[in-house]
Amino acid sequence: MFEGKPVKEDAARVFEVIRNGGVAIFPVSVGYAIVGHADDAIERMYKAKERSFDKPCGNFGDWELFNAIVEVSDQAREIVRVITQDHDLPFSIVGPFIADNPVAKSLPPFSFKNSTKLGTMDLLMNAGPLHDEIARLARENNFAVVGSSANVSLTGSKFVFEDIEAQVRDVADITIDYGLVPYHNDQGLGSTIIDLVSYETIRVGCVYDQICDIIKDGFDVDLKAITAAKAAG
Repeated sequence: MFEGKPVKEDAARVFEVIRNGGVAIFPVSVGYAIVGHADDAIERMYKAKERSFDKPCGNFGDWELFNAIVEVSDQAREIVRVITQDHDLPFSIVGPFIADNPVAKSLPPFSFKNSTKLGTMDLLMNAGPLHDEIARLARENNFAVVGSSANVSLTGSKFVFEDIEAQVRDVADITIDYGLVPYHNDQGLGSTIIDLVSYETIRVGCVYDQICDIIKDGFDVDLKAITAAKAAG
């Protein structure tokens, strides 16, 4: 879907809107995303999505930002590299972050509170060319881009622009429509989210089984068993 599209130009337009306090909707490989930075933008996003403030936003990132801002073990770092680089899969992680990193420090109070939790942050990586270019701009400009899936909460990720509810679409100051995203699925699953400290599964995503197999075969870590044991108490 990204081939032949003006990705760099669209990323620059999206980033400029975000820097000016706006809200953007555009496609990443796992679904359409809604993002912002300013307190007002994040408040508008939560209201449009009817999203609970107990659920923090995700942060756009890349391998370089991950290494600069997230503090995890060497094993966890290698897991991320293998999944995102060797296997070229989209991956969201949760881990402790360095609060005085300039990207984290760029967030105003409300946005910071709602894109971190108990000293951790969620970082989405390798989610398609448009995501990756926006993540690069965020890192190079020390200006965080945070957000969520572009849908009313609990209705599942949207894989074509037309499926995004009007109340969500209408809050955006810029929208980009590239058609059907690569990782579309019938279950409405977005990215897989894994806690890189406990290896607990925070969210089962569209390539969850593949990620589980990679981590189990390569690192002898059984994500499904760990998560089942946690659920059983």
